[in-house]
This record gives sequence, structure tokens and C-alpha cells, in this order.
Amino acid sequence: MTFFEQLSNRINSIDSILCVGLDSDTAKIPIHLQEEDLPQWSFNRRIIDATHQYTAAYKPNLAFYETESGWKSLVETIAYSHGKGIPVILDAKRADIGNTARHYAKLLDMADAITVNPYMGLDSLSPFLSRIDAGIFVLCKTSNSGGSDIQNLTLSTGIPLYEHVAKLANGWNENKNVGLVVGATHPNELQRLRDITPDLPFLVPGIGTQKGDLESAAKNCLSSQGVGLVSSSRNILFAGEEKSFDKSAGESAKRARNSLNVFRN
Repeated sequence: MTFFEQLSNRINSIDSILCVGLDSDTAKIPIHLQEEDLPQWSFNRRIIDATHQYTAAYKPNLAFYETESGWKSLVETIAYSHGKGIPVILDAKRADIGNTARHYAKLLDMADAITVNPYMGLDSLSPFLSRIDAGIFVLCKTSNSGGSDIQNLTLSTGIPLYEHVAKLANGWNENKNVGLVVGATHPNELQRLRDITPDLPFLVPGIGTQKGDLESAAKNCLSSQGVGLVSSSRNILFAGEEKSFDKSAGESAKRARNSLNVFRN
């Protein structure tokens, strides 16, 4: 089963397009978990237990796990999520040339999908795209305001760079394993990209702390096959404090799932 087939089954089985970003910042993990051997793993396990019934996928950002204990926590987190039948997307934003790209692509041996950066061209992404079982989300129109410095540049063809990236990604989708990262903070561009790439699933970040447009995200994330995700991280992970943090996270995830479904259904 391909990643997007697996994701489609998950979305339909729990009626949710919510993706929970596991940006587990050790500085924000409750104090009583800091004494654990792997505090991020302890934190993530309780987050997953509290949110899994509302969550179509989890998305750990690798920036928070690039230490010895962090990597061990990530491995445990992925295994635990898989044990509950939930796919995992690594928010890695990787790409490079030659042998380096091939090594980066080995991250897909442990997870189900990955985010990649297209700005070094097709050869830098080929090792990822060749993994027909995996999902490859190409950065297109990111949720941060500074992304417009480059992504909104107008090309000689008269279209913005982000739209050109979307069209390239559409052409790279020979294995039906390509999606786009499109921020909820840009609803007009989100609608435009959905219009020109109807068959690509979108991963849409930015509905929480970044105050993206939830309605636009819910309406436009899904491909023509009904596959796509809207991601929230900090608003769920750190919705509460100390010993009740997991209960608060579960309640926040439920609210997010329900709010998205108002506009999706």
C-alpha cells in the first residue's frame, strides 16, 4: 500500500484531516517529564495517547530531535505511532545532490513520508521520488511571511515562482507519491494552487499559532482523491501545563478536528 492510500484509509476511518506536528521542544516539556531518560519520548507517547483518535498523521520536525537522546525518542515515537496504525511524516525539508541526497532519502526507511526542498532541482529529489511507497511533500508556498521574498518572485513566463514549483511537482508525480506544502496563511494562493494541481494532496501548516485561514485550509487541502492534511503543532502540544498537558492536548486536537470538518464536509 502506498503512503497516500494508507493516508486515505486513515482519513476515512476516523473522519479527520488533522495532522499533529510533534515539534517537541525540550524547553517546553513539563518539568515532571524532564527527569525521564528520554523526555521527548515520554512527552510524545502521552500526546499520542491523548490525540490519536482525532489524528490522521503525525509530523515530527527533525530540528527538535537532532541530539542523541532526541533521535532515540524519534525512533520510539515513530514505532509507537505505527503501532496505532497512524502514518508519520518527517518534516525534514531535505534535498541535496548525488550521494548526499541518497543518504537523506534513507530517512524514508523509518517513516512514511517526508518534506523536501525543490530549489536544487529534480536531481536533488530523485532519490526521494523513486520511493514509490513513500509520500513526498514538496515545499511550495510556505506559511512563514518571509517565504514570499523568494516564492512570490515573478518569472519571465509571467507566473510566480511558487506556481512554477507546483507545476514541476505535478510533472514529478509519475509514481503518484507527490504532494505540496502550502501554508494556511496564504488562502488566495492556496486556492490558486488547488485549482492548478487538483490531483496533488496538500500538507497545510499554519492554522494554529500562525493564525492561518482554517476554512480555506480545510476546503483546499484535499486532492481530487480526497487526500490531504491540515497541520497544527504548538496549539495542540502546549495547550495545557504540567500534569494535565495531555488532557489539554487531546481536547485541543478534538476541537481542531471538529472545526476542520465543519468546512470539509
